[in-house]
Amino acid sequence: MDIFFPKEPTQESRATILPESLKKIVDSGLDVLVEKGLASNINIPDNLYIEAGALIVEDIAKTLASADIICRLNKPTLDQISLMKEGAIHISFLDPFNESELVEAFVKARVTSISMELVPRITRAQKMDALSSQANLGGYAAVIEASRSLAKAFPMMMTAAGTISPSRVFVVGVGVAGLQAIATAKRLGARVDAFDTRPVVEEQVQSLGAKFVKIDIGETGQTDQGYAKELTSDQIKKQQEGMKKICSQSDVVITTAQVFGRPAPKIITKEMVSAMKPGSVIVDMAVSTGGNVEGSISDSIEDVKGVKIIGMSNLPGEVAYHASQVYGTNIYNMIEEFWNSETKSFSIDTSDEILSGCLVTHEGHVVNKLLKGS
Repeated sequence: MDIFFPKEPTQESRATILPESLKKIVDSGLDVLVEKGLASNINIPDNLYIEAGALIVEDIAKTLASADIICRLNKPTLDQISLMKEGAIHISFLDPFNESELVEAFVKARVTSISMELVPRITRAQKMDALSSQANLGGYAAVIEASRSLAKAFPMMMTAAGTISPSRVFVVGVGVAGLQAIATAKRLGARVDAFDTRPVVEEQVQSLGAKFVKIDIGETGQTDQGYAKELTSDQIKKQQEGMKKICSQSDVVITTAQVFGRPAPKIITKEMVSAMKPGSVIVDMAVSTGGNVEGSISDSIEDVKGVKIIGMSNLPGEVAYHASQVYGTNIYNMIEEFWNSETKSFSIDTSDEILSGCLVTHEGHVVNKLLKGS
């Protein structure tokens, strides 16, 4: 059985898999094909993939048409799906809630598609949770990017010329990305405040040495998957009013709030931005799903009366080597979990608690319950 790893688009700095994870797949008994230059963006030569047991290919159309399993980071094009053979398995991030045409193309081609962002957040699936592994690195990269753009040092410093006060960082949203942002800002010496609609995360914030900001917005909670539930318009207004003062005192604001399968909520208003000191920095980690900040633009840095609003859609790509490393491990764990070494096949059991969550299409039908109900 062939498994193919095509190269990502030129604007993507990450690669799907590194040689060490690929070797594990080879050792499992699969024939591994890699597009030439798969990881050239992170300076990993093809010969390391050859040493790991892969075959380097250049005829992508032919390989897509023959491969049994295709693994990549980003979603394929419609033309690429049309080349895939019936019964092939495609694994990648797919954004299926916003890519109905893509889903329909998989159905038409009778290709089984697995969406990595739909891997359920259960204990058994933690090792495959690519959304969390990328968000973790994204949270780190957001703080590093903010520190580059801020004309201040993060830590308090005692100097002969006097004391330098620590920068103040405010993190909005305490999921995987938010927790890493808090930890990174604290390691750099900043004073950190954090807010989340879920009071249950207060202990986690405090364990990292940050202050949890309490704003009474009424009853909130989280989904079974651990995501924050969507707020009402009144709750968002109360949240914004409570956050305005903290934003005005902060040197850096990092927003991470996303609602699964829906556009990101607008949390930081133009009024809140105007209340911040000139020279302050905002990093909108949700810019790729609509953004948390009014005025943020994907892959752009906007200057609003001296306040920089940074909208980077691929923050994990700023640390591309490690982002590729962990994603490749997630992919290997997915393959290893469902690879049957006796039959030399990838087992598709639609009742499996992991596959039932992340399987999008199978045998010419949309099989994901969330998609069928959306």
